[in-house]
Amino acid sequence: MINKLIDWKNRLKKGHMLSIICVLGIIVTILGIILYKKQREFRQASENSYNQAFYELVDYVENVEVYLAKSLISTTPEHGAETLTNLWREANLAQSYLSMLPIESQELSNTEKFLNQVSDYSYSLSRKNIYNESLSEEDLNNLQELHGYSVELENTLNQLSEDLNNGRFQWGELKEKGTIAFAKQVDNISKESFGNLEENFHEYSGLIYDGAFSEHLTGVEKKGLVGDDIDEETAKSKITEFIGEKNIKEINSLGYIENADIPVYEFSIKNQNDENINISISKKGGYVVYMNSNRDVNTEIISQEEANQKGQEFLTNKGFSNMKATYYLKQDGIVTINYAYVQENVTVYSDLIKVKVALDNGEVLGIETTGYLNNHTTRDISNVKISKEEAKKTINKNLTIESESMAIIPTEWKTEILCYEFKGKVDDREFLVYINAENGREEDILIIQDTPNGTLTM
Repeated sequence: MINKLIDWKNRLKKGHMLSIICVLGIIVTILGIILYKKQREFRQASENSYNQAFYELVDYVENVEVYLAKSLISTTPEHGAETLTNLWREANLAQSYLSMLPIESQELSNTEKFLNQVSDYSYSLSRKNIYNESLSEEDLNNLQELHGYSVELENTLNQLSEDLNNGRFQWGELKEKGTIAFAKQVDNISKESFGNLEENFHEYSGLIYDGAFSEHLTGVEKKGLVGDDIDEETAKSKITEFIGEKNIKEINSLGYIENADIPVYEFSIKNQNDENINISISKKGGYVVYMNSNRDVNTEIISQEEANQKGQEFLTNKGFSNMKATYYLKQDGIVTINYAYVQENVTVYSDLIKVKVALDNGEVLGIETTGYLNNHTTRDISNVKISKEEAKKTINKNLTIESESMAIIPTEWKTEILCYEFKGKVDDREFLVYINAENGREEDILIIQDTPNGTLTM
């Protein structure tokens, strides 16, 4: 009898375990189905998003081609300005949707460069038309060249659109396998589409033109980066030289960052106070591109003027001479000051260095030199064709001028303009007005905003 009871209990236990296993199996199956559905829904949503971006790209590139064609036969500055402004807008939008596609940027670098130049060039020519200037023969030749490339790009995208509609590829697979690998593996994608998207521009090297400000829009030269390439060990020695060996307790390498605006070696440092400092050294020339310490600052003892002086002395000691404090922002006991290079009393706002100064003891906690390293060079500042008094005639009569100087300002097109800089007020609001020193045009107006934490411009 007892044996039967034990056998019955064992059977119950086995049955109970089997039930639990079955229930768990069902739960796992249901969860798997739910997860699969969710993944499928996510993939479909991504695919729809990429499709929408692609078809928007196709539409905007078609518009680019149309407006380029119109610009070639426009005869009046008024209509030309309207056409070129529309072209600028459509090329900008085409760039935006191109960037949304799951294609590596290096594989579309020429296509991106083409759309970027169409945008920049059309905008500069529209300004020319706005000032009632007709387009030159060279301008028209450049537009003709751009139009030819736009036709090729449009044809390629239309072929790609046909491949997409026929199900010859999916964006999800493209994202997983990579553009080139995917294009090689899928034989039924037409040769004129994916593999040829960049081939359209293999001869496109960009325009050099006398546009709004007579500069090469596609120049990528780092003017302030001079010298030979260095290795990681040399970069470490540059850190020791910059910070001082007695201030360093430990240096750890974080590797080489190649795909940055300026390729750098990155390091983490522990100083003698066990505070962490991050620093990056450029491969070319061995310059400090970035340094930052996040130590807490609990008191503000030194003034803004003293902080400006501390930053100025630091830059001079590190080899950055002729730097002038411009605008600043205070936060948590630290002030970040923008210093601009000064050449013969002309403030060069492109050559910018940012310095972080602690307000408890004036210690420099950080520096960022990207603007300076990208742009610093000796400028030709002799091309002044109008006097300061002539420049003032362009200014609104309601502006009460408080200071006058000269400056080189950067533009959206990665160019520079030599200007007269007038600082003044209208109804207790401060402004900066920039007048082109070559032709007297009003190039820019900034509002100076004084806040409890600093002086900013907008």
